[in-house]
Amino acid sequence: MADADIDQLVAQLEVYNTAYRNGRPQVEDAVYDRLVEKLRALDPGHPFLQAVEPETFAGRTEVRHPMAMLSTEKAYTVDQLARFVARVEKEAQAIGIQEVLYRVTPKLDGLAGRDDGTVFASRGNGLVGYDITNAFAKGVVALGGRGQGLGEIVVVQSYFQEYLADKFEHPRNMVVGIVSSDTLNKDAVQALEEGMVRFVPYSQLPHWQGDGRQLLQQIDAISDGLVAGCDYPLDGVVVEVVDARLKDRMGATTHHYRWQIAVKRKGETAVTQVENIQWQVGRTGNITPVLEVSPVPLSGATIRRVTAHHAGMVAKLMIGPGARIEIIRSGEVIPKLEKVLAPSQEVNLPQQCPACGQELVWEKDFLRCTHLACPAQTERRIVHWFRTLGNADWFGIKTVQKLVAAGYDTLEKIYTMQESDFAALGFGPVQSRNLAQALLISRTKPVEDWRFLAALGISYLGVGDSRKLLQHVPLEDLLSVEKAQIQRIHGFGEKTSERIVADLIVLKDTLRHLLALGFALEKSVPAAQATVVDSSIAGKNLVFTGKMLRGSRETMQEDARRLGANVQSAVSGTTDYLICGEKVGPTKLAKATQLGVQILSEEDYYQLLKG
Repeated sequence: MADADIDQLVAQLEVYNTAYRNGRPQVEDAVYDRLVEKLRALDPGHPFLQAVEPETFAGRTEVRHPMAMLSTEKAYTVDQLARFVARVEKEAQAIGIQEVLYRVTPKLDGLAGRDDGTVFASRGNGLVGYDITNAFAKGVVALGGRGQGLGEIVVVQSYFQEYLADKFEHPRNMVVGIVSSDTLNKDAVQALEEGMVRFVPYSQLPHWQGDGRQLLQQIDAISDGLVAGCDYPLDGVVVEVVDARLKDRMGATTHHYRWQIAVKRKGETAVTQVENIQWQVGRTGNITPVLEVSPVPLSGATIRRVTAHHAGMVAKLMIGPGARIEIIRSGEVIPKLEKVLAPSQEVNLPQQCPACGQELVWEKDFLRCTHLACPAQTERRIVHWFRTLGNADWFGIKTVQKLVAAGYDTLEKIYTMQESDFAALGFGPVQSRNLAQALLISRTKPVEDWRFLAALGISYLGVGDSRKLLQHVPLEDLLSVEKAQIQRIHGFGEKTSERIVADLIVLKDTLRHLLALGFALEKSVPAAQATVVDSSIAGKNLVFTGKMLRGSRETMQEDARRLGANVQSAVSGTTDYLICGEKVGPTKLAKATQLGVQILSEEDYYQLLKG
């Protein structure tokens, strides 16, 4: 290959890497890795292969890492892993180590960083990163507490697939947006408030440990076991040497540590032809294309359906009947479109919602049905209600599908059901009793009014914004609220307020009916009263940490809010009290001490409340 062709390959890799680091990956990881290996075969000494792929966060303070955060060498086959083990064993013998132990952990696919308990820094170029500590103030949960060292910010995978996959092209896209943006969209805010965005230290990951012979013989089983037990976006597993002396002996290149390697399975690919496109409607109205393809064997399964993400992709890549496509399937991942080999001559995008017939609108790359009463959104909306309300089980998607198919397609109808009604639909006696009991519990077990409102699934009203809205407008008054009232509240713009009012008009009868059922709602403290509540913590900034003995931390946080306190997610210079339960990390205590924050035990806190 000519030098010009190599330069072109490197330029393409740089474009792909920049897009990935900015949270907007243009190709699958497997495609990028294949191009890197192609460059390595053509020019092993090329500078691109000798340095960490850089990332930047504009406007952030640079932070020098005490120890370089490097990339990871990769192995795609057992033979490549065996060569790594052979190198390690040779170095071990040279310094008298007879038995080498290896540690295997899942390889997270998120935003890497280092948390020393005071500063949280991104990887950057490996030597110098950027201060992104405010990610914790935004609501990123530090798994195991602050100061756990190296790890990655990730979104819980099951949550992303169910609630966010139709809004973000990749989980990393959402993570980068949270870290880099001052203004977060409602979906990111809700994910943060529900604790679904986490900094996961590598030390907190599940792991396997054993010798080189066991590693090579069992690598597939080891990988499968670790991946199955980890609900985060993953990209293979990481194998590393345990012995610190051996690590020092092996050292590092400018690109990666020699004592560590990532084992990645090349996603199997296949070529097939598109026969048809089915358009599915999600809970929020996004219309998602599913490609029906000529049956093709792939990774031990016969594939007939492939996801294509959004309508913008279908239009841009000219996907339609007759298009020849390459698809990829890695492990248990749902088959995805890898590339279009031959575009279709017939590309038809829906103009109306396939479920309700209403006109669709474009929102960025997505076609969306804005008709709140769309029947295809009904099932997901009912599931969302019970899931967000959070005080009663049993109403999963399968159960709700059965109810909707039988005509119980509104909350009003479902809340009229008795045990006999469930039994008449074919549910067993135990499940019928549990479902009826769950309905009763959902009405009688106390629940915050903002959670009740968020459960309705109104546009732009996640948990956080529902709480904010009800601090200014009581729940009952939402039946007649006007756009101008909402728009006057900080954080609610004209478009948002207009959409909320429009949805409330559609849901007015439902809301009135549910309120009449007498739910045990705990009312939000009005914003005007929150600062004058007669309590010793009114107006104070509080952080709760550790395992509490008298109740859950979440309950204590809500009680504090009702008493007029502002509950923070991380200790900062504005924090007044750090309330500590059991098993609090020393770094959090050290930071509170450094900033002059008053530290209270759980018992001290309750004494404070007594005045």
